[in-house]
Amino acid sequence: MLHQKTIDDLLTIHEIYMERDVPTYERGREILAKYPDAKRIEVDSHWKIPELFGFEGSVDDWLWNKKNVLILGTKKGLTCRANTRSSHWVAPSQSNGCTMSCSYCYVPRRKGYANPISIFVNIEQIMKYLRGHAGRQGIKTEPDAIDPEYWVYEIGENGDCSADAAICDNVKNLIDLYKELPNAKLTFATKFVNRGMLSYDPQRKTRIRFSLMPHQMSKLVDVRTTPISERIAVMNEFREAGYEVNVSFAPVIYYEGWLDDWYALFDEMNQVLDEATKAQLATEIIFLTHNDRLHEVNLGWHPKAEEVLWKPEIQQVKYSQTGQKNVRYKNNIKREIVGELVNAVSSQLPYCQIRYAF
Repeated sequence: MLHQKTIDDLLTIHEIYMERDVPTYERGREILAKYPDAKRIEVDSHWKIPELFGFEGSVDDWLWNKKNVLILGTKKGLTCRANTRSSHWVAPSQSNGCTMSCSYCYVPRRKGYANPISIFVNIEQIMKYLRGHAGRQGIKTEPDAIDPEYWVYEIGENGDCSADAAICDNVKNLIDLYKELPNAKLTFATKFVNRGMLSYDPQRKTRIRFSLMPHQMSKLVDVRTTPISERIAVMNEFREAGYEVNVSFAPVIYYEGWLDDWYALFDEMNQVLDEATKAQLATEIIFLTHNDRLHEVNLGWHPKAEEVLWKPEIQQVKYSQTGQKNVRYKNNIKREIVGELVNAVSSQLPYCQIRYAF
């Protein structure tokens, strides 16, 4: 039997950077007690840690930081951002950063590139805000592509909640909160199988989206994540445990033979998923967007991945709202390959609703 990756394979905390008020929060004290031997380093802000945030100095220690460093702070700005795709709202995050190190991840380029997990210890304030926000929305009266019944809140935009849940109870607390809210449910995407979450009893008020891509590509670019077959294998169990189980085909990377690899993935899903899991399955399809600065950083720690991620001959520049130079597949190519994958999903996974594809 293959060794299943656990959080102990991903995290061995040696250093904790913490804002000064962290010990005044119950969650902060819990986490500090969990890692009593870790070196504690006080900082003014979880955002401003020069030895971590700033890609020149941290590329050589990229994976060490991911495995050995934890950051604790408080979430200052509590706001929900309107969304129109996988959720209606993006909730204020209970964490930022990730112990995994997917080479295409957009989060590091928002936070100085070296970006281990930051846990926000003021979870009670976050929950109070979310309870009030949901209350102000009232009952959702019309079904839409996001959900037929509930307002949906994304809680994992800037990290992986399955890994966070192995550090503390922030994610469990949020899952429990949304069980109480009559008009709302939460959602997050994940690349990590945390079997401890099977005991949370989410009562269909949590939509977990397992990110999937062809095996060989995942082995190259999904660094330090749970293997694809293990993600698929656990989906029936999560559905039986009370989760709404969806998938996320993201990012879709174009290369020679790409579509054949997706067909093989779909065959595996058809063989492994039971009828009840298939009946409630939905997906989003998101093609790769890359970034010129992230490309330069990746050349320092994972140049092999850049051979498939950085393809100037088939990519075009798209500037972000913050002025960053992103690249995505050229319009004529993208139209064709989006259509090909949508058709493949429709034919091979006819039970799987496609929420959107771009």
